[in-house]
Amino acid sequence: MPAHPRRRPAGRRRLALFGAAVVAAAGLGAVPLVVHADAAATVSARRTLVVAADGSAAYRTVQSAVDAAAPGDTVLVAKGTYREVVNVPVAKAGLTVKGATGNAEDVVITYDNAAGTRRPDGSAYGTEGSATLTVSANDTTLTGVTVQNTFERSAHPEITDTQGVALAARGDRQSYVNSRFIGHQDTVLNWAPSATGQYRQYFRNSFVAGDVDFVFGNATAVYEHVSITLRDRGAAAGGNNGYLSAPNTASAKPYGILITDSAINSPAKANTFYLGRPWHTGSDAVGQLVIRDTRLPAAVKSASPWTDMGGFSWKSARFAEYANTGPGAGTGTNRPQLTDAQAAKYTTRAYLAGSDGWNPAG
Repeated sequence: MPAHPRRRPAGRRRLALFGAAVVAAAGLGAVPLVVHADAAATVSARRTLVVAADGSAAYRTVQSAVDAAAPGDTVLVAKGTYREVVNVPVAKAGLTVKGATGNAEDVVITYDNAAGTRRPDGSAYGTEGSATLTVSANDTTLTGVTVQNTFERSAHPEITDTQGVALAARGDRQSYVNSRFIGHQDTVLNWAPSATGQYRQYFRNSFVAGDVDFVFGNATAVYEHVSITLRDRGAAAGGNNGYLSAPNTASAKPYGILITDSAINSPAKANTFYLGRPWHTGSDAVGQLVIRDTRLPAAVKSASPWTDMGGFSWKSARFAEYANTGPGAGTGTNRPQLTDAQAAKYTTRAYLAGSDGWNPAG
C-alpha cells in the first residue's frame, strides 16, 4: 500500500441503512451491455477459468480463480453474490474479469471493511486497505460485475475512520466497462502508486454511487457515459450531503480526472452536494478535474459547487466545467468554465493517450 496519509471522515454524521428498495429507487440499476475488446497481453495461449459460488465450476471464489490465472486469462464469474475481498496483483497483467450474464446486477463482489476496521492483528485497514476489489495489474478489464462496499456508518458508531473503498484501481491501461461500483465514502480510488507515473483508468457505460469523495485519487481516470448517483445522507435543502470527488493529482501531471458525456443523479434535496474538493497528500498535489457535457441534478450547489479541504482552497486546484446541462448546471465566479479552445484539450483521447497512444474508446 502506498504511504499516503489516511483522510479523516467528513464528520460524525450518521447515515440510515439503504435497503434494496431504497437502492433501487436511488437509481442503482443495471447498466446496458456493450461489446468491448479484452486488454492486450503477450501470452501464447489464453484460458477461461470459471467461477460459481454453488460449486458447479472449478472455482468457488473469484480470488481462487485469480490466483490460478496466468497473465491474459479470463476469469468468468457465474451469477451470484461473492462475499470476499479480491486482489489482482501486478503479475496478472492482461487479466479479464467478466460477469457471465452480461448484467452487472447478476454478479456481485461485496465486502464491508472500513478504514477503521481492525485486521486480525489489531491494526486498521486504512483507506486503500478497505477495498473490496484491488486491481494492481496493467492492461486489465472488468466487465459485467458489481463491486460494492456495504460498510454503514450507522451500524458501526465505534469506527470513526469511515472510508470504505469498493474499487482500488492502481494500474495502467485498466478498463472498467458495464460495471457498477457502490459505496458511501471513497467508493472508487483512482490511484497512481508513483504520483508522477503513468497510470490510466477508463470507465465506460458503468454506474458509480457514493456520498463523500467517492471518486478520488491521483491517477488519470476518465468516466465516460457513466451514471453517477449522489446518495442522500438526509441533509436539508442548502445543507451538506457530501462531495462527489477529491482529486489529488500531482502538479506535474496535466490530466487527473475527467467526467464526460455522463449523467449525475441524486434523490437528495436541492443545493446539498459539492462537485469536489482538493485532497492534498503532499505539497505537490494540485487536484485536476473536469466535468463536461454532463447532466447535473438540482442537488448540486448551484452558486458554488467546489469547496476547500484540509485548509487548502479549491481555487488552488484545477477544477473546471464545460457545457453541462440540467438543473444543477450554471456559470459564475465560483464555477470556472473551459473555453471552446481549452475544451478541445480536455477530452477522453487527450487524458488517456499518454506516451503510448492508448485509445480504449476507439
